Amino acid sequence: MEIRITQENLKIGIIGLGYVGLPLAVLFARRYPIVALDIDDARVGELRSGIDRIKEVSEASLKDVLVHEKSSMEHMRKGLFCTSNSDDLAFCTVYIVTVPTPTDDYNKPILTPLINASYTIAKNLRKGDVVIYESTVYPGVTEEVCVPILTESSKLKYNSDFFVGYSPERINPGDKVNTVENVLKVTSGSTPETAIFVDELYKSVIRAGTFRASSLKVAEAAKVIENSQRDINIAFVNELAKIFDLLEIDTQEVLEAAGTKWNFLPFKPGLVGGHCIGVDPYYLAQKAQEVGYHPEIILAGRRLNDSMGAYVAGRLIKLMVQKKLPINESKVLILGFTFKENCPDIRNTRVVDVYRELISYHIQVSVYDPWAIAQEVEQEYGIQLLPNLTGEYSAVLLAVAHNEFKDVDIRSLAPEPGVIYDVKGMLDKDAVDGRL
Repeated sequence: MEIRITQENLKIGIIGLGYVGLPLAVLFARRYPIVALDIDDARVGELRSGIDRIKEVSEASLKDVLVHEKSSMEHMRKGLFCTSNSDDLAFCTVYIVTVPTPTDDYNKPILTPLINASYTIAKNLRKGDVVIYESTVYPGVTEEVCVPILTESSKLKYNSDFFVGYSPERINPGDKVNTVENVLKVTSGSTPETAIFVDELYKSVIRAGTFRASSLKVAEAAKVIENSQRDINIAFVNELAKIFDLLEIDTQEVLEAAGTKWNFLPFKPGLVGGHCIGVDPYYLAQKAQEVGYHPEIILAGRRLNDSMGAYVAGRLIKLMVQKKLPINESKVLILGFTFKENCPDIRNTRVVDVYRELISYHIQVSVYDPWAIAQEVEQEYGIQLLPNLTGEYSAVLLAVAHNEFKDVDIRSLAPEPGVIYDVKGMLDKDAVDGRL
């Protein structure tokens, strides 16, 4: 059987409305009918009213494509209907999976959201349909984990009754320039015809164009090495930062000097978190170990980057000791909690490592972040954010380079002999006591 999707019966179901799924759904909805599913009822309710709490899509853009009447789904020609009821996917012919793929406390991949999404699709899957996965996985997951679920639960035959594609997401949370339509998209399909179909579908909305990979596994592997490469490079400069600190050399000045060469890569030291760079290398490492290879460089980079929270906390405490400031029960302020600047994303933030290390020294730690959603921070990490910047502290640690912090008089928060430590190299060297 061939793919039997035409302009008349094309209706796309998108499963997962987070940082990846929502921008993609809004983009497709400008041209196609979209049914977008998320298991979070509160999230769906907010989206239906035109509110995106994670600020990836503007209220105007969202409201411009929203369809509110469930009764109009079957006949709509374009637009976005948000739902938490999987039965609403019944009219779809193409499914795109954009659920998260995190790791557990032991850095093992958690495929549960991907597995659950596959079962949800299988309930509605019909002959001629196409299922496209965007979630980050290790090479082989699509065909070894997802396809068997689709096959067994739907009682349909793979590459005969239904077809599969893989197109890795390249969303950069908080980035309003490199948005989904402005970043070249890698595509792939389980058959040559499917690969063409998937590529043409994305090409119709992605302004930057597409790159058709030769297989699902090639596309899966391309995704995990994109972020693994960045992780290893950042680990290198983090190690340099530790070395240069011992040599009493300013790392930022060294990088500035080295950066004058045309082919020097401009990576900076820091806390490596987020849902991609801090997670993807573990997915690749997992698959490598399954086939009998122990990845040395990948895991060494991960270990070094995972150690930076404790290192930063130690540097701050050392500066406090040098200024003869008491440590036990002292008050320290951390500015920023999200995993990156100008973005509310707290997934896998490594600022929490700094927080926990300081707490272990019986320091009273406060955290202020104008971007983070306080309820999510408390629910995920058990930390209550400050509602505003007030008071004085023995030390202030700038952990995230939010634009709002550029106008803050940080010295007023930590008057001399208070310590100011800049993790991001955002402040003038003369204005801080130390920087990474």
